[in-house]
Parts: sequence; structure tokens; C-alpha cells
Amino acid sequence: MERTKLEMKNISIEFPGVKALEGADFSLESGTIHALVGANGAGKSTLMKVLGGVNNHYTGQIYLNGDPIEIRSPKDSKEKGIEIVYQEVDTALIPYLSVAENVMLNSIVNKMGKKQLVNWKNIRKEAREMLNSLNINVDVTKPASELSLAEKQMVLIARCVVEKCKFLILDEPTAPLSNTETEELFEVVRDLAKQGVGIVFISHRLNELYEICEDITIMKDGKVVKSMPFSRDLKANTIVEYMLGRKYDDVYVKKPCKIGKPLLEVSNLTESNNKVKDINMYVREGEIVGIAGLVGAGKTELCKTLFGCYKYDGTIKLKNENIHMKSPRKAVKHGMALIPEERRKEGVLVTDPVYANITISALKKYTNKISVINKKKEKKDSKEMISGLGIKTPSENQKVSLLSGGNQQKVVVAKWLNSASDVYIYDEPTKGIDVGAKQDMYELIEDLAAQGKGAIYATCEFQELLSICDRIYVMYDGQIVKELGVKETTEKELLYYSTGGK
Repeated sequence: MERTKLEMKNISIEFPGVKALEGADFSLESGTIHALVGANGAGKSTLMKVLGGVNNHYTGQIYLNGDPIEIRSPKDSKEKGIEIVYQEVDTALIPYLSVAENVMLNSIVNKMGKKQLVNWKNIRKEAREMLNSLNINVDVTKPASELSLAEKQMVLIARCVVEKCKFLILDEPTAPLSNTETEELFEVVRDLAKQGVGIVFISHRLNELYEICEDITIMKDGKVVKSMPFSRDLKANTIVEYMLGRKYDDVYVKKPCKIGKPLLEVSNLTESNNKVKDINMYVREGEIVGIAGLVGAGKTELCKTLFGCYKYDGTIKLKNENIHMKSPRKAVKHGMALIPEERRKEGVLVTDPVYANITISALKKYTNKISVINKKKEKKDSKEMISGLGIKTPSENQKVSLLSGGNQQKVVVAKWLNSASDVYIYDEPTKGIDVGAKQDMYELIEDLAAQGKGAIYATCEFQELLSICDRIYVMYDGQIVKELGVKETTEKELLYYSTGGK
């Protein structure tokens, strides 16, 4: 099969106050899987959005088989056979349309644009055939709103294949997926490569890249620092050191911290829809308590129930006082904070500036008697928080949507630091952020624990739990099935109980 080559040379792009790309080179051949990695803010997504026609004010040149091409709009990108599946899959699907309609969306729009009748039976048939060819088992009549994140991703990939894409860019595709769902995605990606599709695979999970990628490009601060074949001899630590520009120790060692009296005590907690059942747990001052479990175990539901998002039966005690968490507002009032898994959807106001996000949980501090907000004080406090947490932003006025994933996560944490909470609930706090930002997050959590705050750290990344926590509760099917001390357990044992082991 003759290979098609896509090349980007000397690509640069600026946004207000930020040079996002500087002389970046990247090349991809059809039929290959190419890893693109870098720390948060390195420019990976920005570079790929140039190929997608979203960042159209770039300088430099793009070539297809040696011929110069212009990509200044998503339409230009599609015409050249380039498709992107972004990390926020929800925004790319129309929730009230069926799977079939979402897969065949562009075909439907084209027919309607030409005032042609749409044969809905054929639409469903073609969508089913496309999904079957990719070994994707999803009911084509199901509304997109009812799909899991993994299914939504597969539907978007199927849509790209329907469009006969030559190059497919996957931005953090495995971030929300379980191990099983990740393996299923890998099978689809391998099949597409065999069919001649060139694939860019952006991921912070370096161990996954060894399974499927043939080449790797590493970025730092808007520049390409290394591009080479990806072999098993290439050590993950070496990749990380290129990403960070410094030596890196991949074993995080938690600093000792004094554990005090109980802060949060939960007894017989059952969420009204039985997504979490009969939960008994406690968190003490200065303690970081892990919640281990695979995707679907009920970790997120537990976090949200504790934060007042769902109705429940049972008892929640905060500082030895019975509290009924009727709402998130009530939870905040009593000193609870939630850093949610879906940070863009639930943790930040993406179209608002950084300073407004940081101060939103403590607006009383910034309003006078007639509820007029003192923006000068908001910005002053926000600047201090930005500096203290190392949030990379040109100014406190920058829109949160323009920050990298790791910096968005820091903004979520900054919001709650500003509210002086007592118990911090972290739901998959390192999802989609790089190794450097992960260490920053660990240190933030430890600093809060040193101040006598309590933390709940829920994740399916078991190595993280062993690095940062004092104790771990393991969840399976909505219940806590085991409590383990970090020093007495292993990743293997956590996985055993997480999969239903007795």
C-alpha cells in the first residue's frame, strides 16, 4: 500500500500574551500510529488544532505528499481527509439524536443541504455496518445522551471513518476509560492503521503508548524537542525527562503528616438510586484517604453524594456534628469542597476569566453591603493564588478555556483553597494531566493535610493511591468491600478487591 505523508514545518502561533507554538515540525505517514506527548501546555493540542483548521492564524507550512496545502478552516481539514476526536467528546455529539444519526451526521446534513430526501432506514443500516466493521457493539437507535464515555468515543471514531478519513487525531482518548475499554479502543486503532489510516495518539499514560505506537514526538513549551521511532528500549523516564527538561524520579514519596481527630464520619450511607450502598468510612485531620475502584464502581457517585448532589439515607458527621447534605450549597457552607472528575463540565466556568473562577466559591469576601463585587480585590487575591500554585496563565484575565488541562485543574483547586474548606474531595484529580502537574497536585494535597485538612482521593490509578494516601477504601459495585493501610497493601491486592475478590 502506497503511503501518504502529512508534514508540518516551522509552525508557529500566538494567542494574546502567549506564544503557544514556536517553529514546530511534525510528520505522519498513513498506516502508522504516532504518539504525541508533552507536559500540559506543551502545545500538543494546539499543534493538532492547526491540522484541524481550528487554529487558523498559524505561520509555517503544511505539506501533503510534498505538495504545500492550506488549512484555514475545519472544512479545509476535512477535505484533506483529516479528522480529530477531541478529549471533550460530549461537545461533539448531539445528545438527543440517535447513534445512527450521529455517525451519519455529515451525510444527513449534506442531503438536507441539497434538498434531498433522507432514507432513515438506510442511515441506520449504514451506521450499523460501519460500527460492525470496527467491532463496535452499540445499539444504533439509542440516543447519544445514554451512551457511556467509551461508547461516545467509538461513535465519533465511526463518524470519522464514514467520512473516509486518511488521518485521525485522538486527543487523550483513554483518559476516561477503564482497562477493558482501553483495550477495545486499541483494537479499533490497530485495525484502522492496517486499513491505511495515519493516527496521532495524544496521551499522558506513557505505558499505553508502548502497546500501539511506532513513532513518538515529544513537545515542550511550544517546541518539538525530540522525534524518533518508538521502541521498547526507550525508557518512560527518558520520555518524561524530555517532556519536563529535567531529571525525574517516578516514585513519589509522601511526607509524614500528623493525623488528628475525626473530621468526617459516614455511617450507613445509601444513595437514593442505590448507586452507593451502606457506606461506612471516616477521615481524620491531616489524613488522605483513598477510594480505589475501577470505572463504574461508584467512586464518583460517592463523592457527589457526600457533596450533597444526590439524596441519601444514612448519617454524615462533620466535626462531630450531624449534617444533612441537602445540596452542594449546604456542603460548601459546612466546609466541604469537591474537585470533580469532569472539570470542564462541573469544575470551572470555561468562558469566564481565571480570577472569576478562583473567587466564585467565596464571593462574600468580595461583596459590599449592597452586593457589589470588588473586582480589584478579586484580581489581587487571584494573582497571589496564581503565583502560589504556579498556574501558567498570561494574566488573571485569561479565559479558563485557553489554559491547559493541568492548569485548569489548579484553578479548580485554587477556587476551594480560597473558600477555606475542611474536607477536600478529589475525584480522579490527575485525569488528563501530565507527570509534572501530577507532582504539583500531590504537593498541594499534602500541604493542605499538613494544615489539618482532611482529603478523600478517589481514583482508578492504584499506584497514585499507594503514593499519596494513608488509608484506602476499595469499592466494588457501589459498596466498600475492603479497608487497607497503604503500608500493608499492594497494587495487586487493590486490583483483586476492585474486581470483586473476596
